[in-house]
Amino acid sequence: MAKESYWLVHRTNRSRRMLIKTVLSIVLLTCVVDQVYAQSREEKLKPLLKDAVFALSNVMMHDVVSPVIASRYYMYCTIGSNAIISSSGKTIHPSKYIKHFPITIGNNILKDPSLAALFAIYETGMAILPSGMDMLNDYESVKKRVGSLKYSPAEIAAASDCAKKVSNEILKYAAGDGYGKLSAFPKYRPKRKDGYWFPTPPAYMDAVDPHWRTMRTMVIDSASQFRGRPPVPFDSSKESRFHALTEEVYRIGKSPTKEQREIAAFWDCNPFVVATSGHMSLGFKKISPGGHWMNITSIASLKHQVPFYSMIQALSIEAIALYDAFIVCWNEKYSTDRVRPETVINKFIDVKWQPLLQTPPFPEYTSGHSVISSASAELLSFLIGENVSFVDDSEIIFELPPRKFSSFKAAAVEASNSRLYGGIHFRDAIENGQEQGKSVGMFIIQKLKQAGVK
Repeated sequence: MAKESYWLVHRTNRSRRMLIKTVLSIVLLTCVVDQVYAQSREEKLKPLLKDAVFALSNVMMHDVVSPVIASRYYMYCTIGSNAIISSSGKTIHPSKYIKHFPITIGNNILKDPSLAALFAIYETGMAILPSGMDMLNDYESVKKRVGSLKYSPAEIAAASDCAKKVSNEILKYAAGDGYGKLSAFPKYRPKRKDGYWFPTPPAYMDAVDPHWRTMRTMVIDSASQFRGRPPVPFDSSKESRFHALTEEVYRIGKSPTKEQREIAAFWDCNPFVVATSGHMSLGFKKISPGGHWMNITSIASLKHQVPFYSMIQALSIEAIALYDAFIVCWNEKYSTDRVRPETVINKFIDVKWQPLLQTPPFPEYTSGHSVISSASAELLSFLIGENVSFVDDSEIIFELPPRKFSSFKAAAVEASNSRLYGGIHFRDAIENGQEQGKSVGMFIIQKLKQAGVK
């Protein structure tokens, strides 16, 4: 009997162990299946993420938002998304590299925070953009589309609620950046002296955003942290270095090559161009320089299969880099207050000369495209890849063919040179702007590495 009892107990314990192993295997398999399923849904959200960012661009084109203000909107509309996705532990919370970012989100705020991160772009965009409610139809359409990805009504409602709460916190945070005080500053008045900026044809618009340098920075220490090299001094004599720079712009503008014309047009990115014919004036709206680079971020992320959470992080950090780089550049512009090539050429060389591109309404030095493109290239090379090729079709909506690039840095060089081909910048503003932008990008990368971003 004792022997029979022993075998009975042994068989029972073995059965229990087998049952426990079976249950654990089922639980583990269920977890793996759930994880794979969640990742599958995340991947299907990536094109919707690209669409959400472009929806911001569409509204800003409608509102004719200036390049620097556009960077502010992109930033606030994406850092909330990054904060949400960081609750999963897959990305580093923005507070680890932004100097004063008070928004904290507890771990596991949602079982699947990816949908809330997507929705937060719409919620913040609708609230912060002047015509933000124009995004409502797109937002409702996205909610219907995610239903086909097997998100339940309860999950969609929970994600929407989370996005609204985070958006409200972002708006409170944004209210303290100094934007609301800009209109109280005195109006910028041109000096009316040779060498200094003066309004340019055809619209002769006032200088745009002259006090942008007073805005709160995000990662960099201050607007004056990365001052550019001093510009070549104005000198109208034909033996001067400045005259040589002017002659270069004039010569290229007189007979640009086919490729130079195409490059200038592709990177134009002037939010509002005025065309005149007799007594009639027509306005044409385009995507901003920052909007172009935000779209490049989406394009490259999709092509190179960057995970959804990393794509959110890349878009957010790219927007932060644009914002800080514009603050640095605008500080330089209104500190040097340098004249545009069109003004100098019309007065001293050829009164009838016109640049290929319309001259933007703010001082020349340094080149904004050069600064923000170089900063963007550094950041995206770090976040996505150093030699990442992509086809940029950002301008196809303006009937311009796509352009292929071997890397982000190659695209940044072309974007910078486009300003010389377009006749709106001198070479030193381009080259020194590239150096300035690279310094901003490398500084932000240093802060990201310290925070643990890879």
